[in-house]
Formats: sequence, structure tokens, C-alpha cells
Amino acid sequence: MKRLLLLTLGSVLLISCKNNESDTESPYAQELQKNKIISVDIHKQADKLKQEGYQTFIYSEGDTTFLMQQYFIVFLKSGNSRSQDSTEATKLQRQHLSHLSRMTEEGYASLLGPFEDDGDIRGIVVYNTRTLKEADSLANLDPMVKAGRLKVEVHPWWTAKGGKLN
Repeated sequence: MKRLLLLTLGSVLLISCKNNESDTESPYAQELQKNKIISVDIHKQADKLKQEGYQTFIYSEGDTTFLMQQYFIVFLKSGNSRSQDSTEATKLQRQHLSHLSRMTEEGYASLLGPFEDDGDIRGIVVYNTRTLKEADSLANLDPMVKAGRLKVEVHPWWTAKGGKLN
């Protein structure tokens, strides 16, 4: 019984000392530990994406590590067939927006929107796909593209995974 009591008391003291050590750890040391955990998570995420066929690389700048991923930016440009009457143009616009909503809901489109000016480039869609061919195929399923009202131009584009627009 005495031995059990001594073991229990020793364990409590050991745990208590360990807790006190972490409480007095400097904020810098805590941040380094946090970055190690984040770094491991980034490497795991990069490995998973690569196994799924996505192109990635890890980039460090100072104390920050970024998981970079290749996306595909699609420029929606004025097509050669823009002479539809207003009823047909309105119908195509509804179908176009429905297509873009579907691409977003299914996780293929990460960022999209029209340009305000009346230039040749009408809008952009950033596709989160494995290949340029896949992004091109999805963009060409757009009813506006099929009707010739829009045409697509696809470019590989790199950005930090999970980045935000400010």
C-alpha cells in the first residue's frame, strides 16, 4: 500500500512539474511549437493533394509556410456569336449562371465573377482541378460557350491553398 501511495504521489509531482514547465514557456517557444504542428499539417495536406493528382509545392517566407497549389484561371472572352435576341441572351445568361453555381457547389470553381468594363474579357473563373484539360472541359460545358457567345482562354495559376482576398 505504501508503495502504491508513493507511486501515485510521484506521478502527481511529475505531472505538476511538467505543467509548470509549459506554463512558463516563452511565447516564442509556444509559437515555434505551433509552427511545427502547422508544418506537419501542411506536409500531410500536400501529400494528400499530390496523391489525388494536384500540383503543389511548399514555400516558406520568414516564419510563415505556405502550401501552394496550381489552379487554372479561365478568361471568359467575347465569342464570335453575340447576335442572339434579348430573349435568347437572357435564357443563356440564366443557364450560364446555373452552370457557374454548379461548378462552385461541386468544388470545381473557387473564384469567379464578371468584369465591369465592356472589353473583350467578360469575366474569370478560377478552377480547382487536377489538369488544364479538365478545367478547359468544364469551362467549355458553359451554355454561353457552347452557344458561341463566350470563348475560353485557360492558364495555369499558382496561389496559396486557403488564401483569402482582402
